[in-house]
Amino acid sequence: MTVRHDGLTVDWFGYATVRLETESGFVAYIDPGRYGVLTGGWEPDNPDVGHPEPVDYRAKDGDVVFVTHDHHYDSDAVERVASEDATVVVYEGVTAEKIDRDVKAVDDLPYDVRRIGEEDRLRVGDCEAWSLPAYNEPDGPHTRANGEPYHPNGFGVGFLLSLAETTVFWPGDSDVLTGHRELEVSLFLPPIGGSFTMDRRESANLAEELAPDLVVPIHYNTFSALETDSEAFVEDVERRGVSVALDEE
Repeated sequence: MTVRHDGLTVDWFGYATVRLETESGFVAYIDPGRYGVLTGGWEPDNPDVGHPEPVDYRAKDGDVVFVTHDHHYDSDAVERVASEDATVVVYEGVTAEKIDRDVKAVDDLPYDVRRIGEEDRLRVGDCEAWSLPAYNEPDGPHTRANGEPYHPNGFGVGFLLSLAETTVFWPGDSDVLTGHRELEVSLFLPPIGGSFTMDRRESANLAEELAPDLVVPIHYNTFSALETDSEAFVEDVERRGVSVALDEE
């Protein structure tokens, strides 16, 4: 299902993969790939969870592709979605050598690759982008058994994007952070799967504080650790007076 909002079309393919297109045809992708969401190979641990239908997707129509951190870097997926003259914006901490998967080095991608820091700003065509810190608090609920955060401070970023005068916020793999509450957001793409990120309740609380025009949750139900009740999330957010749409089959 394609969600339409304020001059944008929004498609969630699964995991953290989102496609955004303006009415003028400018296309941006966020964190494409992994777990078969773009190869048609995704199979849920629980077949009853809500999730987009997996597709073998190779559109190569992206004007810009954003990558937030190592866990979401999939060079094959980038090449599936990026056009020949695309710009690929990758957090400076992403390093192929540290990734235990077969991925191409970022600098070997055949595109205009731009590295971005934790709090940077850049423009690519019709898209203005700001990066924001994304991490799990050391004393928070999203840590390993030894207390180590799954995403320590400095490991990744989120993105605030301005497309066709619509502001889109993807926090990345993160807890709710103080700086998030200060943003002005039209379209909010929160992770709601919990375990490694804010869960559906934490995301609903943040949605209420941000008061965006629309919420479209992502990063859930890809595998068992990310399973959550998306319908309960919808009810929770709507009860707070915020509009929400699910992009799932």
